[in-house]
Amino acid sequence: MSMVLSQEDLTFWEENGFVVVQNAVPDEHLEAAVNAIWDFLDADAHKPEDWYKHKPRTENRNDSPISHTGMVEIYQHQALWENRQYPKVHQAFSDIWETDRLWVSLDRANMKPPTHPDKPEWDNRGMIHWDVDTSKTPIAFGVQGVLYLTDTADNQGGFQCIPGFHKQFQNWAQTQPTKRNFHSPDLTGLTVQSIAGKAGDLLIWHRLLPHGNGYNRSKKPRLAQYITMFPAREENLAVLPPLLQDSLHQRIQAWQERRPTSGWPGDPREWEHKHGTTAELTSLGKKLLGTESW
Repeated sequence: MSMVLSQEDLTFWEENGFVVVQNAVPDEHLEAAVNAIWDFLDADAHKPEDWYKHKPRTENRNDSPISHTGMVEIYQHQALWENRQYPKVHQAFSDIWETDRLWVSLDRANMKPPTHPDKPEWDNRGMIHWDVDTSKTPIAFGVQGVLYLTDTADNQGGFQCIPGFHKQFQNWAQTQPTKRNFHSPDLTGLTVQSIAGKAGDLLIWHRLLPHGNGYNRSKKPRLAQYITMFPAREENLAVLPPLLQDSLHQRIQAWQERRPTSGWPGDPREWEHKHGTTAELTSLGKKLLGTESW
């Protein structure tokens, strides 16, 4: 497959630390993923009261399939896999990594409802953070990604970031206190930008870009799926070191059993495990999971 990102896209990526791929997946894939999220939440998208059906999970209470930031604990649904294994999505990440030999993250989805005066538990103002410990040096290159499942306005609680910060990080870090927060920057003097998008936009960002989801002040929920890819941890699957064998075994088992891999909160109801069927993978999907070698 030819490159998805143009030279203009790659220049924008280098300068801003993120890039948007339009129409990354077909409309029917978007619809299937949206329906999967609402089915998982046992909610009717057309009934606003259903958006707030579940009390959000918090740090002190892990009894909900959704967090106060809208993170939906769905991981292995066929609809999510259809987006992960769609060739254009893979090619976009390949263009950045400069290799086809990638594995895909087994990440979750997001449904962030609008703020509501009668639902204070859902009044989440958003956040800016890193998913990597920035105290470590050097910080290895990495990317992350999010697929907009519906049109998302800049006030709808979607992706926000500090464009270009990946280029400023080293100089900025030298000006910060020794005991700074290594997972969230002091925003003094920094400008956070909300990135609106259309359904089907795939936004890929540099892992050093401070980012998060925003404050949903609109009248609609924000729906998205997180997808990223990284170099396949293989040379020959049969001779992987034990630690990577365990990692690969866990990935395959999670897919087969319809569960999250370790480190994710998971769904206390185990809805996917109890009600779903193991997702069917294409040849590309099997390579992205790791059941077939590149």
